[in-house]
Amino acid sequence: MRSGTILSAEKVQKADKLLKLEVDLGFEKRTIVSGIAQHFSAESIIGKRVVVVANLAPRKMRGIESNGMILMAEDADGKLIFINSDEAAVNGSQVS
Repeated sequence: MRSGTILSAEKVQKADKLLKLEVDLGFEKRTIVSGIAQHFSAESIIGKRVVVVANLAPRKMRGIESNGMILMAEDADGKLIFINSDEAAVNGSQVS
């Protein structure tokens, strides 16, 4: 797991739940497709600090290769919450 920052986000065409994210991991930028579009607008998450599961095999979703997964928590009401720290970690820092 690595810390990162969302650089850009856009809705995936013909998909109600998917956002295409570009995430800066410090040592590289990755495209990650995430099923969070029903919870967040693309514009509202740009600049958000996130934790990325970075060692997953690439997976195609709607023709877009996704290279990781954003860690989220879900509360009792179904609201998604980004997992991040109170202090800013350098992009690419290992999470343990």
